[in-house]
Amino acid sequence: MSVDHVEILVEEPSMETALRLLLPKMIGDLSFEIYPYQCKQDLLANLPDRLRGYRQWLIENWRIVVLLDLDDEDCRLLKDHLEQVAIAAGLSTKSTVLVEQYVVVNRLAIEELEAWYFGDWTAVRAAYPRVSRSIP
Repeated sequence: MSVDHVEILVEEPSMETALRLLLPKMIGDLSFEIYPYQCKQDLLANLPDRLRGYRQWLIENWRIVVLLDLDDEDCRLLKDHLEQVAIAAGLSTKSTVLVEQYVVVNRLAIEELEAWYFGDWTAVRAAYPRVSRSIP
């Protein structure tokens, strides 16, 4: 079954902005909507209710992506938490289903969004000499 639409939940507005620029180049004409939260804790606090709500009306060929920064957390524990929230809401996940009938894809950005933009500080300082030497 092909996917027609993706609902994307992100932890902050800056991630939404980046994805709105990147996704059309990555997924072409696939329909998507991005829902930013105020911070990681806000998304995690609201995720159980949000996923239960999706379970009530989500169209069969739609998918949900939950995208969080890893920050300083243990990646296995955070991913397991996201998986358990989805399962408790009655939704299958890509990591826990062996067939293509999953609904939720949980993903962790190992480096924060800011690192995607400013990964090479030596290059940034070379291009912009006024940037403080104390960054990062």
